[in-house]
Amino acid sequence: MHDANGFGSFNEAGQLIEVEFEGKKGLYSHIMLLDNLPSIAAGREIWGFPKKYAHPTLTVDSDTLLGTVKYNSVDVAFGTMGYKYQELDKDAIKKALEETPNFLLKTIPHVNGRDVSICQLVKYHVKDITVKGAWTGPVDLQVFNHVQAALHHLPVLEIVKGFHFIADVTLGFGEVVFDYLK
Repeated sequence: MHDANGFGSFNEAGQLIEVEFEGKKGLYSHIMLLDNLPSIAAGREIWGFPKKYAHPTLTVDSDTLLGTVKYNSVDVAFGTMGYKYQELDKDAIKKALEETPNFLLKTIPHVNGRDVSICQLVKYHVKDITVKGAWTGPVDLQVFNHVQAALHHLPVLEIVKGFHFIADVTLGFGEVVFDYLK
């Protein structure tokens, strides 16, 4: 996010899981790793995003797109993809972003340190989408064990596809679709 209104410039990486809720496929945010404290605080407090401070980067090395995530000084993920290998339909990417609901679990602990005050399944969408470019190509991904950045709990068994897109989006506010405490 190189120009996020109110939060500045930051890099973010996440692990999303395809889920189904009430018969519709969506994406669940399992973990998000980023290098900007205001965005971490707002993301956790408003929406309930599972954000942690880390050091993700995305760079181009000649004909290869390189993605790395470090937690403190330790590598926790490393991915490569053919750079602008095959162009994708930008309208199809935009449609998928508009129509795919995103989910997360917002949990706020109780002040007594034992109980939970809030435990909600939240649904949100991205909006105001302008896809500037989208590509697919050969891809590889490695995740490494780390107790504080547990990407490895969902190991890479098979890479089905990989794609990269550049877009302007607005993160819409969420709605509670299930409250686990009621």
